[in-house]
Amino acid sequence: MNFFERRRAKKQLAKLKNEIRLVRHNDDDLLSIEQKQELDALILDLQKVQLDKAASCMSECALKFNKAVPPYRHRTIRGWLDLLLVVGAVAFGIRALFLQPFRIPTSSMQPTLYGIHYIDAQTTVNPLIGKLPAPLNWLLFSARNAEAKVTAPGKLDIDSFRPAGNALSDSTAFSIGDQTYKLPGVVQKVIEYADLEPGREYKIGDTLADGFLSMGDHLFVERWSIYLASLKRGDIMVFTTEGLSANGRNLAEMSGFFYIKRLVGLPGDTLRIVNNVLEVKPDGETKFRPIYELSPKFEKLYSNKGGYQGHLSGMGELVAYPQQQYTVPKDHYFMMGDNSRFSLDSRFFGAVPRRNLIGKAWVAFWPFSRRWGLIDHTDPVDAPTGEAVKGTYPVMYRQ
Repeated sequence: MNFFERRRAKKQLAKLKNEIRLVRHNDDDLLSIEQKQELDALILDLQKVQLDKAASCMSECALKFNKAVPPYRHRTIRGWLDLLLVVGAVAFGIRALFLQPFRIPTSSMQPTLYGIHYIDAQTTVNPLIGKLPAPLNWLLFSARNAEAKVTAPGKLDIDSFRPAGNALSDSTAFSIGDQTYKLPGVVQKVIEYADLEPGREYKIGDTLADGFLSMGDHLFVERWSIYLASLKRGDIMVFTTEGLSANGRNLAEMSGFFYIKRLVGLPGDTLRIVNNVLEVKPDGETKFRPIYELSPKFEKLYSNKGGYQGHLSGMGELVAYPQQQYTVPKDHYFMMGDNSRFSLDSRFFGAVPRRNLIGKAWVAFWPFSRRWGLIDHTDPVDAPTGEAVKGTYPVMYRQ
């Protein structure tokens, strides 16, 4: 037997031994005692075989192997299914114990994080958005074209709104005069960004929308550190709304089971809002201090730049006015949105029990905006908040 034949025979022996060992190990709980004994004997025989007798021994051992453990039908399919099952189990384990994906649903955390929002094509500074093919525009920026101009005069038909999307994306159709228009988003979102008004007389050429609808920031929430270290003011937290209610209505049924807010009050803190500044008297202290003196994470919230407005007063049932003070109970945390003008938070439903906490917002992984990367890492946009906010719906210049 020449060198190449010996080398080929050695590889064939190793391959058959590995295959038998793999079946012996993977199917240990399925094999009978007799099958296990036959496989163990085959492995020993293959270890003793001489290379010059490899060809005859290989075919004989292969027959014994197939007789001891008949091959499954559709064995390849079963192997892939086993692999998918293991990968799925690992993925669910990681999700349950370490990382959980989460999508920002609303504008309550703007401008730190964005929910579904409209991007004006005339004011965005992103040089690529809208310049790429629609699939890439979506893949990179989660942006769908939202463009419509009135082509026939008339009034908005408030009874004409109807869903016009599919399983992958929401769209809404509506009529003005005798023309029908279609824009991305659910009905309420379309009414909001297209500024649709019942009774208004629309003229030919009126712009309903000229921009894009972005489907919100998607992020990973890390779930382990809340059990290893103390929580801090300024942490951005995801929690469940189980057991929480506002205005007598259950939050989970009214607006969703998961919320994301910034932690502003620790157990024992006493809070109040004076002149749109959240003041805190930490447990054991005697004086109130502005919250930005207690944590640098709040400095940009009071910068009055890029849409940040501090913590506005006059809303909610708790700390709505300077004379109202609230002490956070033990094992509870007071949560507020950075966009406090449009945030349903602890001012309305009270402090959040520790058992409701899911974890800390960690990384924004999509879309690729200025917020991409570690959460809360960007400085405010260098524009006064009064210029960076249009009307009552916070649409920032820099997306």
